[in-house]
Amino acid sequence: MKRVAALGALLGALSLTPAAVAAPQAWVTSGDGLQLMQPQPPLSGSKAPVGQLIDIDPTQRFQVMSGLGASITDASAQLLMGLPPARRDALLRELFGRQGAALGFSLTRLTIGASDFSTRHYSFNDLPPGRTDETLAGFSLAPQRADVIPITRQALAINPQLQVMASPWSAPGWMKTNDALIQGSLRRDRHAVFARYLVRYVDEMAREGVPIFALTVQNEPHFEPGDYPGMRIESKDRAALVGQHLGPLLAGRQPPVQLIEWDHNWDLPQAPLEMLADPLARRYVSGVGWHCYAGDARAQSVVHDAHPDKDTWFTECSGGRWKPHWPETLPWMMRNVVIGSIRHWAKGVLMWNLALDDNGGPHLGGCPDCRGVVSINPATAAITRNLEYYALGHVSRWVRPGAVRIGSSPGADGIDSVAFRNADDGSVVLALCNSAPEERLLTLRLNGRSSTLRLPRESLATVVWR
Repeated sequence: MKRVAALGALLGALSLTPAAVAAPQAWVTSGDGLQLMQPQPPLSGSKAPVGQLIDIDPTQRFQVMSGLGASITDASAQLLMGLPPARRDALLRELFGRQGAALGFSLTRLTIGASDFSTRHYSFNDLPPGRTDETLAGFSLAPQRADVIPITRQALAINPQLQVMASPWSAPGWMKTNDALIQGSLRRDRHAVFARYLVRYVDEMAREGVPIFALTVQNEPHFEPGDYPGMRIESKDRAALVGQHLGPLLAGRQPPVQLIEWDHNWDLPQAPLEMLADPLARRYVSGVGWHCYAGDARAQSVVHDAHPDKDTWFTECSGGRWKPHWPETLPWMMRNVVIGSIRHWAKGVLMWNLALDDNGGPHLGGCPDCRGVVSINPATAAITRNLEYYALGHVSRWVRPGAVRIGSSPGADGIDSVAFRNADDGSVVLALCNSAPEERLLTLRLNGRSSTLRLPRESLATVVWR
């Protein structure tokens, strides 16, 4: 009885009034940079809506979220490995951890071979022109053992829930029409060996302690860059590769490895639709990936509506010095890449480079002025958190893997929103973007209770009901 009484007294001491329980907490990042995920006072209640009304509806349930993050490219990994060990560990914990103010990234993407953000162009099975290796006897992960693999393992140790997908920029040159990493197409008589090459990569990475949960078939398969590895594979050829070779090789594996189609821009939804029209290939494809560089996120819903059984992933977007101004680019990134892709069914959102230096490198060909989620000065080890850090963080910090997207009012008058309910504690999270050049007064209504929020011009906010 004494223990029961003591427990009752403790619970009474810890109990909160209904008003206190209902008061949501907000964090704001402003386009002028004066507030960076700045906590706000608990929001005040409102009996009647004032300003613009945002309704949150937990009865509307959409996709289950896997998470957000960015790619561990060769450039990112080299810069991270160049940091003093304690500083590197602290930064990786800030990005991938779940403690305190960490961002909680739970998704990343690796390159199968070199991209433009590598210091040399390579595959995992390079040969002199004219030679072939059908048995893949020369396959080796050596080019990534000094940086990409240890950084990814360290991120996995910090966040065991981290999901790792991977994408090829090019098959080894000897599998292509031009016998080179740059430009060219995958030869149709090399489909079988390229499929075995990708499966070999998955197996070897697993031995290195890096489980790959998904492969995209080819990064940007309708683009042949002129100065870094790339490879054209038309929709019908991707269907043949997946349906006749790669899909059967991966079928029934434990743990399973998903296949993600397209991995290219929003402006050509007919390309993944053409690939998925092949009934043999379609059975092996789990989802469709998208990039931000042309078109808009509505394309994701076009394909989702045609194939609602396929997941949607947003797999790449890069900021850069071509859009340096926070008041313009911060809301664009949040409105289009984060909120837009998720409202159009993305269960995961990935930016491109996790880290670059202050000059947008190192790189070899390709983008000369891209920006990482963070910038690292290799001489001083100084770290700059860029606007992409905050656009991703306004969702990743509070929305955990397994959360469900729930209903929220569609965008209007410069305001965009997306809402979630976390599976572990039932908390509700609302991410907001104000793209307008003036402050907005919002009424946020959940379960019949309203709160007000003043959202600065060109700013982001996250509101949490616990």
